[in-house]
Amino acid sequence: MSPANIKVLIVDDVSETRENVRKLLQFEADVEVVGAARTGREAIDLAAELRPDVVLMDINMPDMDGISATEAILQKSPFIQIIILSVQSDPNYMRRAMLAGARDFLTKPPMGDDLISAIRRAGKMAQQEKSKSVQPYPGAGIATSMSAGMGGIPVTRGKVIVVYSPKGGTGCTTIAVNLALTLHNDDTRTVLVDGNLQFGDVAVFLNEQGKNTILDLTTRADELDPEIVESVMIRHGASGLHVLASPTRPEQAEGVSGDQFSKLADYLRQLYAYVVIDTPSLLTDVTLAAIDASDVIVLVATQDIPSIKNARLFLDLSITLGINRERIVFAMNRYDKRIAITPERVGENLRQAVDAVIPLDERIVIPSVNRGVPFVIDNKAQPAARGIFTLAESIRNRLSVSQADELPVKR
Repeated sequence: MSPANIKVLIVDDVSETRENVRKLLQFEADVEVVGAARTGREAIDLAAELRPDVVLMDINMPDMDGISATEAILQKSPFIQIIILSVQSDPNYMRRAMLAGARDFLTKPPMGDDLISAIRRAGKMAQQEKSKSVQPYPGAGIATSMSAGMGGIPVTRGKVIVVYSPKGGTGCTTIAVNLALTLHNDDTRTVLVDGNLQFGDVAVFLNEQGKNTILDLTTRADELDPEIVESVMIRHGASGLHVLASPTRPEQAEGVSGDQFSKLADYLRQLYAYVVIDTPSLLTDVTLAAIDASDVIVLVATQDIPSIKNARLFLDLSITLGINRERIVFAMNRYDKRIAITPERVGENLRQAVDAVIPLDERIVIPSVNRGVPFVIDNKAQPAARGIFTLAESIRNRLSVSQADELPVKR
């Protein structure tokens, strides 16, 4: 993913409007939608977390109007450029928007060319402003989006995202690789961890190989530091994504314990905004450790009965494991609309709504795996890539809600 991409946050309380704008922008190679917010307050939180270049801000929302949200965002991140969208072309609205610090004002629904031109102008301005204030990370060169508090201790810890399916062959590795690339950018550095210790393929999917593996870190789980982590990571050439590969031989998997893996995951979240872990279907000690450490579990199923049955078993097991279902983002992979088993029916049957649907797209997905070039890199306008973008958006929204729930109540 090019670092020059213009990162956009969409803010609108109407889901159809958010989706229409997202679809329009995904055809632009230099524009990346990093998230969507439904309210002004959610926009403020997401803007602080995702640090977009441009915010497309609806002026009329139920909790806080777009002008108030604009002022709050710019107080924290003055480099962000905000484009106000309004159904009313009232000059008074325009004046108030500009006084609040908005970069541009467009009438809804905007013409596609007008919107994209405004985004490119605003994006160029944001990137220039951001470059003036960027400070290098003092250490191993691992950039992080976390703010440092007293003594250099991160105020915000990174989020652990586990991609899991209780049935093999559902495409977990494909999803994990493309999801990690989608989440990764200059402001939200991401590491992709291969938790399939016997037969992991994460590095192969990225056409990368290195001499070091996860064993080089788990054996030193109690004495990790940024330099050690940096030296072991594989750096994906096209995106800069850091990759922690699985052991080179299946029998070496026995050298990693669940406790070691837990300590490693906890340390990585101090260095990265997102830790994406690909896991096997078998619930080993390491897989359970990953699930236990996770902030979000991406549960993957396909449209066949065995996969759905196993998803039900896992959801039942989650109660025993003490997993709050709010941590689970349910994804249906390889969706074929010709098959009568719809996401809605599956969601009703399992009492767990399907949050993201990734369409069947064999012409894109299989060649991308064989070439070692994930499809979100060079086929971002295709249905499968759009499904991954939707999944990433669902994860961000889920994390935003859970983080808001954890905030202390002001008395």
